Amino acid sequence: MSTQLEIAMDTRIKIFHRYSYKEGGKFKLNKGELKLLLQRELTDFLSCQKDPQLVDETMQDLDANKNKEVDFNEFVVMVAALTVACNDYFVEQLKKKGK
Repeated sequence: MSTQLEIAMDTRIKIFHRYSYKEGGKFKLNKGELKLLLQRELTDFLSCQKDPQLVDETMQDLDANKNKEVDFNEFVVMVAALTVACNDYFVEQLKKKGK
């Protein structure tokens, strides 16, 4: 039986490949695939974002090797950064409540 962490890791891998297989390189996300992934998989996080350049800026930030594609390693960096930001927010909220 898989642990929650193993399931989370498996889910991350499956989500990346679900979108990376749509166009072009099968193991990388192009701008369109990244946009679709962000819109469908991070709906709550993006609902407060009104920046029309968000996808372009995210692509530039993630694309460490500047090949106009996001590979799995670059994708994992994004997920990790969002996870850290969420944790920081929740910790701050708990501190405000005195817990």
